[in-house]
Amino acid sequence: MDKVPYYAVILAGGKGERFWPLSTSKRPKQLLDLVGDNALIAQAVDRIAELMPADHVFVVTNAELVEATRAVLPGVPEGNIIGEPMGRDTAAAVALGCALVEHRDPDAAFCILTADQVMGDLPVFRQTLQDALALALREPVLITMGIRPAHPDTGFGYIHAGDVHAAEGKTEFAKVVNFEEKPNLARAREFVADGHYFWNSGMFIWSVPTLKHELERFCSPLVCLMDAIRPHIGQDTFAEVLKKRFQDLSKISIDYALMEKADNILMAEGAFAWDDVGSWPALEKHFDADEDGNTRIGNTEVLDGYGNILVSRDRLTACIGVKDLIVVQADGVTLVCPKDRAQDIKQLVKILHERGDCEAWL
Repeated sequence: MDKVPYYAVILAGGKGERFWPLSTSKRPKQLLDLVGDNALIAQAVDRIAELMPADHVFVVTNAELVEATRAVLPGVPEGNIIGEPMGRDTAAAVALGCALVEHRDPDAAFCILTADQVMGDLPVFRQTLQDALALALREPVLITMGIRPAHPDTGFGYIHAGDVHAAEGKTEFAKVVNFEEKPNLARAREFVADGHYFWNSGMFIWSVPTLKHELERFCSPLVCLMDAIRPHIGQDTFAEVLKKRFQDLSKISIDYALMEKADNILMAEGAFAWDDVGSWPALEKHFDADEDGNTRIGNTEVLDGYGNILVSRDRLTACIGVKDLIVVQADGVTLVCPKDRAQDIKQLVKILHERGDCEAWL
């Protein structure tokens, strides 16, 4: 497996604020075992172990989370877990990952994965990813992975797939017409009914030469970043040079910087179960509810309550006569929130930061 020309870069810099108070800045979502028996990021590494050796896996996280990330990924070489000195969104993280891969193999193909997704049908996922890597190694294309929507969802961006480009292995690849922002419900229903729109999974596959060429066309400062830091990878000077270069970058996502501008984008259709576990209601898909529709995790009790999500791992949390609530107890903090307001938890966390006296719980 040592000669496999494939690599993976796992982005693990998210804050997971919609899972507060269980997810905090020191222990964000990707380090939690929200679904499954180990941390989400460990699951992300495990599911690609059959495709590439552990030393072909790079993790890009926040500088302050490097040690905690290494602790949950003992099989990944310490030098492969890199901390960004400051957040500059996903375009900078992708460029950093590309430089790390290029330092090892300038002709390799690699995938961009995220640390906080949950997947089923893993043999199908691995086959799809392997087919995409093989195509990216052979053709100068940028590949995104789309998931056929199971229902109209306003929480995901969508990919508009056009004509079939090729079939590689068992995977069908289509030309991408355009990307759509998160829609309202009516628009999401139109997308699902159309049949040519797919959820944007945030997973990408390309070769080092192709990505560099496209970044040079549309976002050349990122290529300058790569060229500046590459000679310092593995050296004592790396952190200093990375910080100097990062602080001069604008914050921009890889979607805006590149994917919405390039004209050689393909979509691989992912026919496997997928969930980005974006907020507390997502847990209802992964845990069996009780006879009253309550999803209960940890030490909880409910009397005459229906359709609630209860999470309390350290203490007993009990509810009476409530419906469709999220109730989470963690580290001395209790959150109570209607399920349909789950997206507002991020705004609440922002308010608590602004208060200035809540940092111990954030």
